[in-house]
Amino acid sequence: MALGEFDLIAKYFARPVPRAVLGGGDDCALLQPTPGMQWALSTDALVEGRHFLSTVPPDALGHKSLAVNLSDLAACGAKPVAFTLSLTLPRVDEPFLAGFAEGLYLLADAHDIELVGGDTTAGPLNIGITVMGEVPPGQALRRGGARAGDELWVSGRLGDARLALEAFRGQVVLSGEAFDDVRRAMERPQPRVALGLALRGIATAAIDLSDGLVGDLGHVLRASGVGATLRLADIPHGAHVAACTEAQRRTCLLAGGDDYELLFAAPAGAHARVRDAGARAGVPVTCIGTLDAEAGLRVVDARGAPVAPTERAFDHFLSA
Repeated sequence: MALGEFDLIAKYFARPVPRAVLGGGDDCALLQPTPGMQWALSTDALVEGRHFLSTVPPDALGHKSLAVNLSDLAACGAKPVAFTLSLTLPRVDEPFLAGFAEGLYLLADAHDIELVGGDTTAGPLNIGITVMGEVPPGQALRRGGARAGDELWVSGRLGDARLALEAFRGQVVLSGEAFDDVRRAMERPQPRVALGLALRGIATAAIDLSDGLVGDLGHVLRASGVGATLRLADIPHGAHVAACTEAQRRTCLLAGGDDYELLFAAPAGAHARVRDAGARAGVPVTCIGTLDAEAGLRVVDARGAPVAPTERAFDHFLSA
């Protein structure tokens, strides 16, 4: 028998929500903030053909839909609490729904965050998630706190997700194992929530890398009123990106997007504390530049010679 809207919700997206005062099933969820904490909220929409390919496995899509939102909480230094899901489907496809819900809930359970409500409707495949987290007053990581003299750091490694996209587009040819590696980075990003929490009180500014290093760094520079010198040779990347041509490598590292690593600033004297935060979170962190009083972005090579950054950030209305 075909599932209707409310049967679909009951079968795939109704679970107990022990921390919420009231979860799904009413017109609103009711949440009780922890005394003395502030809410951190973020929303992202994922549209088929724009944010993900039709070939993505349903469980990977469920994972990524929540991961990109958790990454925003990580960049704020907020602890995940609850989320809502708005799901637009062209039709009721139970194998798709089962896989999507599995991937979604596996990541939700890993970060102890509850689905407390949402909506379903018919239309082109579109996934909208709103996440809610908590952070102590005055401890949220923001884009606007960086200062000249701070150092610029990044978590993990960059470029694999963009390399996967270039492979899907037929612009590069990868072996089966290499393709599987970079495709995993694109379809199953790991939100750096533990690192964001560990960086509270250390980082002066932070952002997650969703639209490319150059573009997302630009948001921090404008918000903080500083410039930056970025050392291209120090940007961490894997063997598959290293094997690319210089032009391809620069595109992947500077304008890749979909990395969902944390880019953050910290005082120059905080090296040990930053590395300790990375160790506690189980995430490698790399210093890739400095913040300057002079406005603008300067990219230099391994010899310190200037490199003109022609790459730009992804823009939903300007990018192909």
